[in-house]
Parts: sequence; structure tokens; C-alpha cells
Amino acid sequence: MMASPGFLMTVLAFIAVIGPLVFVHEMGHYLVARWCGVKAEVFSIGFGPEIAAWVDRRGTRWRIAALPLGGYVKFAGDMGVASQTDPAWLALPAVERAQSFPAKSVWQRMAIVAAGPFINLAFAVLILGGLAMTYGTPVSEPVIGRVAAGSAAEKAGLKTGDRIVSIMGREIEDFRDISGIVSLRPDEVLPYVIERNGTRFERDIAAGVRIEKDRFGNIYRVGLLGVGSSAVTLQPVGILEAPVVGFRQAVDVTRTGLDGMGQIITGRRPVTEMGGPLKIADISGQAAMMGLPSFLFFMALISINLGFINLLPIPMLDGGHLLFYAVEAAQRRPVSPRVMEWAYRSGLALLLTLMIMVTFNDLGSFGLWKSLSRLIG
Repeated sequence: MMASPGFLMTVLAFIAVIGPLVFVHEMGHYLVARWCGVKAEVFSIGFGPEIAAWVDRRGTRWRIAALPLGGYVKFAGDMGVASQTDPAWLALPAVERAQSFPAKSVWQRMAIVAAGPFINLAFAVLILGGLAMTYGTPVSEPVIGRVAAGSAAEKAGLKTGDRIVSIMGREIEDFRDISGIVSLRPDEVLPYVIERNGTRFERDIAAGVRIEKDRFGNIYRVGLLGVGSSAVTLQPVGILEAPVVGFRQAVDVTRTGLDGMGQIITGRRPVTEMGGPLKIADISGQAAMMGLPSFLFFMALISINLGFINLLPIPMLDGGHLLFYAVEAAQRRPVSPRVMEWAYRSGLALLLTLMIMVTFNDLGSFGLWKSLSRLIG
């Protein structure tokens, strides 16, 4: 049976998103390591069986593997792909030992590890800035153009022409900033600062709730204030301004992601809203069908998430390594091998648990569990 065109589009779009982002991430580690004089033994895009490989003149094996869900750079002195130190590095000849990762200062090791996530964030800024420079950036003053009847805004006494200055102490510079805060907080009372006819006043407003259902039947509660913008214009962005616009958009995306994660941790949003590789693949296909700008914006979004997640202080991730190196810098000696071993085991268990959970969520979003329950019932 031949695969459907939609399925092939989804697979190709997923590879087109994840492949470059993994390459950029690992290239960040690789370039800073070379700058610090560390030899890279393996540079891998993907995991599992090799599809293609070659060895360069520096002795680095570049490989492309069958499972494009990540990648790694294995440096001299590493015991495995998780960058655990191989005790045998001390027995290496002096020249090789000097080129190994553990031989470098703690600050050099921190720079090598941090380079991956930060280059993902920089790559996202580059994409967003490029999109803004090519297509312009939409600008809408945070001035209310209309108030929906029966909405939370009407009940709070907001009027056409009011300017929303801040929400929760966050300055509102664009009308879209309102949705970014309110949509994640349905039915929550939030402090607003409003300006009307040059006079500012404070008001606590609880957003209404809109129930949304996606094409897979998942139910979401979304906060709704019930106001519309006055006008939206496309503002040209010059080459010098583009990085600033891209950085500002990246910060907004990161802040929204942090809000969502915080709400999941505190139980205000269900963990079923967390997605994994299958959901990313599905949205990649949808973004590709919507056109190049949507696809590139989605790539920037995933790049930000990839950089941010890798900075979390979880063993096995870059953030976990940075935490250990920070402790080493503070106490002026490495963390004990026993503590490292237990930390890596717990980190691996946590990551596997998260992968199982998000995969379970992804399959549920595709309707698998409902279909099985109908068959069983």
C-alpha cells in the first residue's frame, strides 16, 4: 500500500524542521569545542543505525542516522553520547589528553555545553528577523476598537478607545500582547491598567472562557476578554532593526511557553496539552501546507523550544551538565562520580517518562484511544 501524499508531506516537513535544528544545535557545541581545542570524535544527526557516514581530515566521524529525533557530538574523553567522562582519559598520551573534553577548564566546558541551546535561540531570532524584514511586522496599538456584547470586557466597563497599558504588571505594547496573556488564563482575575482620555486607572478583570475543540476532538479552555483591535498595519523592518524585532518576538514566544509550562506544573492546565514528536510532525505538515512563512515561523518556534528545554537543569540535558559545572566551579572540585551516576540515571528515567507521556498524549490527540475504547466497548 502506497503512503498518502499528506502522510509523505508530514514526514518530509518533520525532517525539514528537526534536521536543520538538530544540526544547528550540535554545530554550536562543535564550533565552540574546536575553538577551545577539543577534538570531536563523532558528529551525529539522528540516532540508531547509520544511513551515511564519512571521516574528515581531523578524524571526526560525521554520520546521519535513521531516527531523526536528535543528535549528539561525542568529544575525546567522553564515555558515551551523554558526555559522561570516561575515566580512561587520564591514561591517554599527553597530546591526546590535552585535546579531550575533561582536560579543559570548567568555564570552557560550560561554554561548549551552553553553545548548543544558545545557538538555537539565535537561529530563531535570525528566522523571525528575516521574516519581519521580508514581509514586515504587523503593528496594532493596544487600543480597543470594539467591545463584544456580554463579554468580560463589557462587564468590567471597558469602552471603545480605551488603551490597555499593562496586564499583571506586563507592559502592553501591541494589541496581540493582550491575547498572549489572557488566552492562557481563562476565568482568572488579573490586574489591568487602563488609560481613558489621558487618565489611567486600575481594574481587576476575570477573562471569560471559550471552549475550543481541535480536529482531533481535544477540548481546550481559552481565556477571552472580548475586545477587538482598532487597526492593524504592516510596518516595514530594515536590516538593522530586524534582529531587534526577531529578538523581541523570540522573547514573547519564550514568555508564552513559560506561562504554559507553569500552568501545567501548577495544575491550571492539563498535562494532556503537552505534545511530543508525533504532534510536532503533524503540525509541521500543516505549517508546510500553509506556505513558507508559516513553515519558517513554526521552525523558529521549535528552535526556541529546543533551546529552552535543553537549558532545563535535568541530567542528560545541557542544562544538567551546566548545573554540575556550576557546582564544580563553586566548590572547586568536580561532583563525585557516584552522585553523577545517580543523577544521570534519574535524569534518564525522567526523560523516558516524559517521552512516554507526550507520546501517549500525541496518540490520544489522533483519536487512537477513543477508537480502541469503541472497539473494546
